[in-house]
Amino acid sequence: MSGENQRVEASSSASSSPPGPAAPPLPGPAHGPGPAPVPGPPRASRARRLSAPVLTLAGVVAAFAYVGAVDPNEPGHYPVCPLFRLTGVLCPGCGGLRSAHAFARGDLVTALGDNAAAVAAYLVFVAFTALWLVRAFRGGPAPRIVLRPVWWWALGSLLLAFTIVRNLPIGSALAP
Repeated sequence: MSGENQRVEASSSASSSPPGPAAPPLPGPAHGPGPAPVPGPPRASRARRLSAPVLTLAGVVAAFAYVGAVDPNEPGHYPVCPLFRLTGVLCPGCGGLRSAHAFARGDLVTALGDNAAAVAAYLVFVAFTALWLVRAFRGGPAPRIVLRPVWWWALGSLLLAFTIVRNLPIGSALAP
């Protein structure tokens, strides 16, 4: 009987597989040594991952230290806004250096009075850089700012409204 069972198993396995060349053996301990798995890209070291956010932060801190040391309220240190010089209209960035000077010195009230939009941008930058540093430290991907066009239009509209209001007598508190 054992010979008969072997013939039946052999014939059933032969009928279920298609004719042709045999598949190559799979790599692994049961099938012997095979081709080595292809390694992925080398993982960057922690120092390498942290270099971009740390250098960016160092550059911004150096710029704020310079603006904090050299007072933009003193004439002759920085150029005057060309739009303000030619038209007398305050652009959304007017007062930004004075705001950065006050922010660098820790005077948040004066910084907000000089340019509230710039202070909001400083805080967004701080949050983005903190997220970038944490992700770089943990080995995750760098954060990206991906906004749908409607959000960019909303941001532009807010800056336009800020510019209009700060140039009206009602918004004199927003003027530097």
